[in-house]
Amino acid sequence: MINGIRFKVCGITSLADAEAADRCGADYLGFVLFPKSPRHVTLEQYRAMAPRMPGRRKVAVTVEPTEAELREIAGAGFDFIQVHFDADALPAGVVAWAAGAGSQRLWLAPRVAPGAEIPPAVLALADTFLFDAFSADRFGGSGKTADWTRFRRHREAFPDKTWILAGGLTPENVNVALKATGARVVDVNSGVEASPGVKDHARLAAFAGGLAAAR
Repeated sequence: MINGIRFKVCGITSLADAEAADRCGADYLGFVLFPKSPRHVTLEQYRAMAPRMPGRRKVAVTVEPTEAELREIAGAGFDFIQVHFDADALPAGVVAWAAGAGSQRLWLAPRVAPGAEIPPAVLALADTFLFDAFSADRFGGSGKTADWTRFRRHREAFPDKTWILAGGLTPENVNVALKATGARVVDVNSGVEASPGVKDHARLAAFAGGLAAAR
């Protein structure tokens, strides 16, 4: 935590980048298990890195998983599982897994079209929600800036939930984003990369500096 703000460095593919995120004070390390992502790592790759990884909380990032897939991911030792899906087509496997595992380990990242709100049925399933930029053809990872006004509206309407701001955050805009949204948890990925899946350690440090300077 920096300046009262928790942050996740997502899309980690190497031990070197995990260690760089750790040195910058990241609270969470995110690993994308979705095969279509350029930042994809397999469960086998994650398991190979895990024993040498820094002691930060680990987040598995997946898209529309089945209940069986969620059980396999949970068995790999992740602290949290972040699930991306269409808000109006909630996967049955997620509902079943949430009921069995409880809402505390589940981070939901519903894809919500502009002008729409997160459905009550989705809000009931988890304690933590990641709010990303909308893209019609992908789940997260677009590098686009999220709708900060809508994020703030959801955060203020449902203060019992934890709201994570994602989407297009960079060292250059994170301070402005925090002021506009009131976010206390943020997720950074492409904004601190040299190329997809490869972090720029200087930009990571600059992002942490932006959090430290936030007022």
